[in-house]
Amino acid sequence: MNPVVKGFFDPETWTVTYVAYEKLGSSCIIIDSVLSYDPKSGRTHSKLADEVIGFVRSAELKTEWILETHAHADHVTAAPYLQSHLGGKIAIGDHISVVQGVFKGIFHLEAGFAVDGSQFDELIKEDQVIHFGNLSFKALFVPGHTPACMAYLVGDAIFVGDTMFMPDVGTARCDFPGGDAHTLYQSIQKILSFPPQTRLFMCHDYPPNDRPVHFETTVAEERKSNIHMHDGISEAQFIEMRTTRDATLEMPVLILPAIQINIRAGELPPKEANGISYLKIPVNAL
Repeated sequence: MNPVVKGFFDPETWTVTYVAYEKLGSSCIIIDSVLSYDPKSGRTHSKLADEVIGFVRSAELKTEWILETHAHADHVTAAPYLQSHLGGKIAIGDHISVVQGVFKGIFHLEAGFAVDGSQFDELIKEDQVIHFGNLSFKALFVPGHTPACMAYLVGDAIFVGDTMFMPDVGTARCDFPGGDAHTLYQSIQKILSFPPQTRLFMCHDYPPNDRPVHFETTVAEERKSNIHMHDGISEAQFIEMRTTRDATLEMPVLILPAIQINIRAGELPPKEANGISYLKIPVNAL
């Protein structure tokens, strides 16, 4: 059975949050939510998350899972906020422990910060299948952008996270800790091995040439037209392109707050004696 998919685009971070469900009144999953964060003031707001909540309620959907494809570096997850309003379990791939271990060191987090993924309600294993209502999703392990990336297959749809983008945008960077262009090439090949008509839903869109925002394509379109990974591109060519390109990219605006929050399943660091949570800025470390 194939899902109905509703996407919510956040123009501040170019991120898409998805709700996948069978029909009105059925169970649903929410994938890659966004809580807006203002780096100038350190304040959050929930405009996009509230739109998702409004839709889920108006469609009388039952939220069973709030999924992360990975610990994002470009936006803060709204998973705990959504859970407080809609219920459901917050889940991520079980390799998140690798990412937590790396960034606990980089940010010199508190000694009690666990690097076993226990901040999440559920850690999902490669190829695990989980049912929600009459639908199910299968976890596809697709590392490369990070060492812990998952994509989620639901019927004829794959939510690809940051493995790849729309054909005219290309593929994800691999220069974050644990990223690897060889591994990403193999992960993209895994996704592109699905039937041509398989729907692919991007986590981001960065429209070139002022085209309208789009975040759905197909395996066939990606294999034909992806500027980085169309049919005929060798692994060596991809690695050379990706390595050269990544060396020119700036860090995402929200990487410092986003990583610290997202590896905690969206919770803020423990409050200090004055009742306020603080995020760290490592100087000359990244």
